[in-house]
Amino acid sequence: MKHLPVISGNDAIRVLTRAGFSFVRQKGSHVRMKKQLPDTTLNVTIPLHDELDRTTLRSIIKAAEISEEEFLHLLE
Repeated sequence: MKHLPVISGNDAIRVLTRAGFSFVRQKGSHVRMKKQLPDTTLNVTIPLHDELDRTTLRSIIKAAEISEEEFLHLLE
């Protein structure tokens, strides 16, 4: 498995948008995005930092319920 790259919050937002998430609101330096699924709604908060820690990025990916491989594919 590849290591997660260090990316910005804006890059994470771009990837989640490609994965079907939509912008809900922004409060300060954090953006809330959501994706409606048939049985639930996924909510993800992304900090708008220049560099996201890998653990923060991993938490975002987990909350979005996508795999790291899919995230990396959408990042390209």
